[in-house]
Amino acid sequence: MTLVSYVVGLLIRTGLDFSPLVDGWLGILTVWVPVAVCWSGARRTKFRRLDVRLASAAVTAFAVGDTYFVLATAGGVTLPYPSLADIGFLGFYPLMLGALAALARRQIRGLGWPVILDSAVGSLGAAAVLAVLLDPIIKSAIDIPASPATAFAVAYPLFDLLLVSVFVGIGASQGKKISRGWALLVLGLVAFAATDVVHASLELNGMYVVGTPLDAGWALGLALIALWVDGEANSDKKRNPSVWSIPVQTVPTIATAASLGVLILGTTQLRISPLAVVTAALSLILAALPLVFRQRIRIADAHRQAWTDDLTGLPNRRAISACIPVRLATDLRRKSALLLLDLDKFKEVNDSLGHDVGDRLLIQVAARLSGQLRQTDLLARVGGDEFVIHLDSSGPDQAEAVALKLRAALAQPFTLAGITVEASASIGIAIYPEQGDSLTVLMRKADMAMYKAKTTRSGHHIYRNDDDSHGETRLRTLEELRLALHEDQLVLHYQPKINLQTDDVCGVEALVRWNHPTRGQLQPDAFLHLVEEGGLMHAMTQIVLEKALDQTAIWHAQGRFLTVAVNISASSLIDTALPECISSMVAARGLSPSVLVLEITEDFLMADRDRAHAILTRLRASGVRIAVDDFGTGYSSLAYLRDLPIDELKLDKSFVIPMAGDPRATALVVSTIDLAHSLGLRMVAEGVENSASYSDLAVCGCDAAQGFFISRPVPAAQLDEWFVSRQEGPTKAASKSN
Repeated sequence: MTLVSYVVGLLIRTGLDFSPLVDGWLGILTVWVPVAVCWSGARRTKFRRLDVRLASAAVTAFAVGDTYFVLATAGGVTLPYPSLADIGFLGFYPLMLGALAALARRQIRGLGWPVILDSAVGSLGAAAVLAVLLDPIIKSAIDIPASPATAFAVAYPLFDLLLVSVFVGIGASQGKKISRGWALLVLGLVAFAATDVVHASLELNGMYVVGTPLDAGWALGLALIALWVDGEANSDKKRNPSVWSIPVQTVPTIATAASLGVLILGTTQLRISPLAVVTAALSLILAALPLVFRQRIRIADAHRQAWTDDLTGLPNRRAISACIPVRLATDLRRKSALLLLDLDKFKEVNDSLGHDVGDRLLIQVAARLSGQLRQTDLLARVGGDEFVIHLDSSGPDQAEAVALKLRAALAQPFTLAGITVEASASIGIAIYPEQGDSLTVLMRKADMAMYKAKTTRSGHHIYRNDDDSHGETRLRTLEELRLALHEDQLVLHYQPKINLQTDDVCGVEALVRWNHPTRGQLQPDAFLHLVEEGGLMHAMTQIVLEKALDQTAIWHAQGRFLTVAVNISASSLIDTALPECISSMVAARGLSPSVLVLEITEDFLMADRDRAHAILTRLRASGVRIAVDDFGTGYSSLAYLRDLPIDELKLDKSFVIPMAGDPRATALVVSTIDLAHSLGLRMVAEGVENSASYSDLAVCGCDAAQGFFISRPVPAAQLDEWFVSRQEGPTKAASKSN
């Protein structure tokens, strides 16, 4: 709106006297509004983007120069040429060239030699044409006796020539992917350069005056550049759609033809500047290179592609297999470190948000990791969500410091498809040469250390000798787990729940065990983390649900109408097909969905409230009930109790056990039970290990209880015996189960 008002003011004004409104207020606003937009965008990128920072500084330099010029003119001062204002104006160009150079580095990184040559051909061709167009202005400036005015008059068109050459080269590197943001930058720089050319011609002939429509050209250029900066700041949140689709060879073809035309003109009577001839000749030479070295370039490009990860542009596994041994061999006495980084719970992002979002996360992760490393370090993606970093000249302390930096960089939230995603990583570290003298050995030991970091949740871990056997045990156990799922080695034990008001058995909790063929029966703590790591949780959840519902159907047929509770992990809950799968399993056994209680943790509820609400709502709609397991041990916020569809809370044993002889612990339990009842929720107490706790909970109004005092988790057959003995008396049943 400010720019439109300024342009209209320039068009309708009468006379050339200084206008306080148009030349003053509106003129200053049209240069400072883009400054505000640019720095706002830079702040949104957290000042990480060098091209955005430099472009913002360039717009600011021009705004400072323009403000000085306007204020001096408003005060009736006739500024010399050049003046202090020209320092600000001229400062725009090197800063903007720096921004384009940073942008070119981002664009060209990972591109093949043919694309880079096309960019160079486009740049030189544009420079040749612009040198012909600017030749009269440059000659006029040179004809004037040498002075600062001459230097500045020549500097402006030369800087414009560089700007146009650089952005044409970058455009050639993009091929068909000409984004809307890039179009804004091109139009902005074209408007700026065109205005400069006309201004230089008028200034050298003493004809330039303030307040003509020409002044709007700079304002328009700054506005378009500011819009480009704003779009770049939002590039992490959404993709910039392509606005043009042109053949890849369009820019280099036009540049080659233009360069040839310049050289043909140079052979006629027309006098072409040496600068135009040189740039045109270089453009044609580079255009001919692919013809001369086509096979070599093609081989080099294929070699580069074979060593590059298609998604992130980083070196791939093949590249590190070739490069790291060479890096290790350069100085056998110098220490270095190999880091293996694995994203935590990346599979959940792919499963819940889609693989396209997962790919975008990996791209952003690669960029953040690159920003934390030195030029001498090597970063590669070796597959999936695993990255390898080789730190040159680094011992254990330096490697640990880098690991902390990398994890801190990834701890900042990512914005993907409008959703804020938090990522964390586990990093294993192996030191050369103490812990291995080859890439194979270092990778194996870094992998063991990474697994140690993941299981201990320490974030990073430096390899130690005692990690070796643990790593072999893990790999062997993973293979055995896969076999266990196929050979029906998983069994369920059931722990009964007692209604504390009626003293009747109201339900059971199903708990998985692994009947290992050589190690005996294993508790969940011994293998559940491996199930998650190996991506086996979906299959195991399916088996547990089927076994639990099969046994429940048997009990119902016997007249024991019990509910069955099953623990569900976060990785299983994000499976979009879970509600329909559960409904099918329940219906196939002729059961009511309400017999199934799904126990989930507070961590899942708090990690993503919106997603949890959507998932739990679908599950509740299918008829199953939802319980919060280990209530009170997770996050302190209780807002989710109000917002999420929950049926019952399971009070953790850490609250129940201290009740005996501790009035404060009892008061806390009473208040928690009252809170649950006020929200219409049932309260189930876990960890009831003695008669005193059992009685106290009943007095406090708790709905149900489970624990060793009632019965340990036992196989279904043994629980059937417990049911029979319970009919003879609760005390006898309790003693028999223990």
